[in-house]
Amino acid sequence: MELLLIRHALPVRITAEESGGSPADPGLTESGREQAARLAAWLRVEGVDHVVSSPLRRATETAAPIAQALGLTTEIVDGLHEYDSAADSYIPIEEMRAENSERWQAMVEGRWAEYGGEPPDQFRSRIVPCLDGVIAAHPGRTVAAVCHGGVINVYLAAILGIDRALWFDPEYTSISRVHASRTGTRSVASVNEAAHLVAARGAS
Repeated sequence: MELLLIRHALPVRITAEESGGSPADPGLTESGREQAARLAAWLRVEGVDHVVSSPLRRATETAAPIAQALGLTTEIVDGLHEYDSAADSYIPIEEMRAENSERWQAMVEGRWAEYGGEPPDQFRSRIVPCLDGVIAAHPGRTVAAVCHGGVINVYLAAILGIDRALWFDPEYTSISRVHASRTGTRSVASVNEAAHLVAARGAS
């Protein structure tokens, strides 16, 4: 089977003050909705048999147009939520990286618990069996899993034998492909595809 690991589209920024201390669960920006629409149009031509999504809004709002374009229903998989889903703020990663903020440094160094996140080992031990379960449930099919940058990082790292939890920056709505055999073999077919953001299938 083929598993498409898809990062959600661009979400809105939520500060701790705006969330009131509750877990931040942002929806998509206008640009994010456009990204999701482009992705859906791309996958409609390619074809997907099933769509699963993290329960977080930025993922479900990205998955919705994909499912609609393909005439499918999105399956919510609770275990696919991001490592910092309990945090009371959501700051886009590119903003934290540009500012070299303390939260960015903590993220890179794996000090996730300091900002309401799971420890990397705990996160990885949740994500790997969760996605393996998605694979096992859909033999011989193509499944789109709309999730998060951290989720994609740790699952690909597990397949490739990379120790670092966060080792690359997935683009918004990027596709990373995993091929899985019935014998349990996993291989990474592509990482961080984003052609749909600048092109259209079948365009002359």
